[in-house]
Amino acid sequence: MTQTPRPHRLNDLLQWERRRFPLLLTVLAVTVTSALTTHLAGGHGVWQQWTWLLHVLGGSTLVFLLGGYLLTHLSRTLVMRRLLTASSGLLAGGALVWLAASGLTVLLLGQRETLRWLYQAHVWTGLGLLGLLGLHLLLHFTTPRAAGRPAWASVPATAPLQAAIGLTAGAGAVLLATWGYSALPTPAPQSVQPYALSYGDHPFRPSQTETVSGDFVPLQAIAGSAGCGRCHETITREWMASLHGQAASDPAYEKNVGLLAEVKGIAATRYCEGCHAPVALLTGTLTPGGSHGGQEGTPANLEGVSCLSCHGIDRVEHVKGVASYRFAPARPYLFTGHDQGPRRWLHDLLVRIRPDAHRADLARPVLNDPRMCATCHAQFMDRDVNDWGWVKMQDDYSAWLNSPYSGQGEHTFAHEALTRCQDCHMPAVTARDPSATASGQVRSHRFPGANTAIPFVTGDREQLEITRDFLRTGRVRVTVEEPRRTGATRSDLSVAPDTLGADGQAAENQAPGGRTPTYLYLGEEARLRVLVSNDRVGHNFPGGTTDINQVWVHFRVVDGENRLVYESGALLQDGQVEPSAHFYRSVPVDRHGHHVWKHDLFNMVGDAYFDVIPAGETDVLEYSFPVPWWAKSPLTASAVVRYRKLDIRYARWALDDPDLELPIVDMARHGVVIPVRRRPAVENRSLTLDAGMPEN
Repeated sequence: MTQTPRPHRLNDLLQWERRRFPLLLTVLAVTVTSALTTHLAGGHGVWQQWTWLLHVLGGSTLVFLLGGYLLTHLSRTLVMRRLLTASSGLLAGGALVWLAASGLTVLLLGQRETLRWLYQAHVWTGLGLLGLLGLHLLLHFTTPRAAGRPAWASVPATAPLQAAIGLTAGAGAVLLATWGYSALPTPAPQSVQPYALSYGDHPFRPSQTETVSGDFVPLQAIAGSAGCGRCHETITREWMASLHGQAASDPAYEKNVGLLAEVKGIAATRYCEGCHAPVALLTGTLTPGGSHGGQEGTPANLEGVSCLSCHGIDRVEHVKGVASYRFAPARPYLFTGHDQGPRRWLHDLLVRIRPDAHRADLARPVLNDPRMCATCHAQFMDRDVNDWGWVKMQDDYSAWLNSPYSGQGEHTFAHEALTRCQDCHMPAVTARDPSATASGQVRSHRFPGANTAIPFVTGDREQLEITRDFLRTGRVRVTVEEPRRTGATRSDLSVAPDTLGADGQAAENQAPGGRTPTYLYLGEEARLRVLVSNDRVGHNFPGGTTDINQVWVHFRVVDGENRLVYESGALLQDGQVEPSAHFYRSVPVDRHGHHVWKHDLFNMVGDAYFDVIPAGETDVLEYSFPVPWWAKSPLTASAVVRYRKLDIRYARWALDDPDLELPIVDMARHGVVIPVRRRPAVENRSLTLDAGMPEN
């Protein structure tokens, strides 16, 4: 049974409360007022951010003051047996405890996506607490009490004044901090001067890029990707391994952009840098006296397609590409750009506890739009670059738009749901990240695609294997068709004594159910069809830089003793592919008809050859070869779709290694076994190959 505190004990508790109440009231007033002010005023200005920090300071202090005060107050007042007053007080105390716990959680963990409900609950509980405290005080004031007992015995007369002084001091501190911060140097665009307007009066041409201000941006507004890793560690590590992160430091790009700068001047590199090195383009270094992204060690070279390069885009200008986006810098937090010391800590704290602006500015809806990818994964060139005329180049976006995956075209087959670029190239992966979903997943920033060359050269085994796996997962299918004979069935030829096995003895050629028989005659000209299907690539196969991608079909026929009968697409000793192979590629040419094999596309005026397979379609190849008289049955015909990034001739030039060997990925393979027969003495002329060719 609970004992009632003795009178002198109650008086001691009362005096303890009176001594601590002024400080508690002051801190509570500062904490509540700072929260209400920022919520009612809104915005993301400097004074609002200092007010958030004041709220954090006040709330943290309040946590330490509350525990002892609430216990003391409860032990003193519950014996008074005022049900309504006690109930409202208990509810208010519970709300205060919940506010303290939720506030500390947000302070320590930040507003993670999975904890957004906690922050909302914190806000609404705070508003509810104000009502509960008002009700508690009203009931306390109106409840009858013993004669001579004051209604506010635990509240010193000076407490309201001290609270007012505290509020004034808090407001003064915010104003002083705001004034002091505004006196600090403001980062401003620092382009290289004089800046050459070599392609008209637009600072970024021939790139199609725009900025929301129409001018250059400060370096810190687009660079500093390493700082993102302080919160988004897994995503940043993936980005660093990706071809986006290495878009400027890719040694092949360095060679090509250096060649462009050498031939046409550094201003011409704006054509490339809007996609490969936006830091250089948007900060105004692509002018005589400046540096381009292909120069090692420069900020643009180290950043490539930086985090802010993509996450700072707020609008797609058009879908013709060549960096056709608009860049809008994110609203800055206090001490943005500071990478060490207390200022960095305060910056990161603000982002964690109030990420509204961070989320709104860096997770814009355009990031989920496939048109976003078109800004750089589509390309054209005009007269101002090639001194010739308009030329259409790579365009994975239009190819996707015309595919079954976009849901916007007429096709012979359909998919149940829209499949965007982001769904294939940014698959969901598990990560401990503030932006992770309830299932703990984020979008991969490795951007798996088709570049196996760069991770191989840089020794990034993990990125290389991820890319290989991406290419092998049934995206392309190859089928070797059996050379069936029309006009006869296997039921008519259930045993073929003239079919020769590897040991020279007769072999059976049986099949159920009246199927058209499959066999070849010794000495005849065989024709085999190979079907290459683009099953699960969301755009043309191959896509991207088709002039330096190397995709071909390796077709091979051997007899029963594994002797070579026919081959197309073999790899030669010097690493080149047999020229007679069937390639899926483009062959750009210059104005003189010469092959532009160095990827120096500023010389390109068109394509002499262009062969790709649209999404959902099949290409049919036909191979002809004589069946030698020495062949032993059966023949085995196999086809492999092989992929190498890059074309080996180009790679050895671009990477300055005449002996370079790059990995080859076998994306699909298939084979058939075909019996071989002697031609009967009396031919049945009604038996023909299904290709419509009469038998010899």
